[in-house]
Amino acid sequence: MDAQERAERSAEMMWNDDQVSQNLGLLLETVGEGRSSLRLEAQARHCNGHGSVHGGVLFMLADSASAFAGNSRNQRAVSLNNTITYLNPAKAGDVLRAVCVETALEGRNGIYDVEVRNQDGQIIVQFRGMTRLLGKSFFDE
Repeated sequence: MDAQERAERSAEMMWNDDQVSQNLGLLLETVGEGRSSLRLEAQARHCNGHGSVHGGVLFMLADSASAFAGNSRNQRAVSLNNTITYLNPAKAGDVLRAVCVETALEGRNGIYDVEVRNQDGQIIVQFRGMTRLLGKSFFDE
């Protein structure tokens, strides 16, 4: 099994059990070793009292992108620490894409950077996720 097949199989196993991401309306677009891309078509149900996409929804989109990248090697990982910066508001009708890239994997610790942009390429959120490998796998190899 090569790295791409491993990432895809790990993502499939995670996605099948990820009811939160599915119910929110996230779509897993791409996954590879240490990277992922998720999409959300923002709807009114994702918006807060200011008429913009709720910060928690944006956090979840970015966190999910980090999770799929961090679990791409058939090694279960969980969030250890996350930071997010909200740069611009998103609104209902926007197509939001979270792109995650692994920037470090040392021992059991990983660092993942995520940018969320809208359909015009405007940056909405910058997110940094730190993960911890649990020493467990999704499937036997």
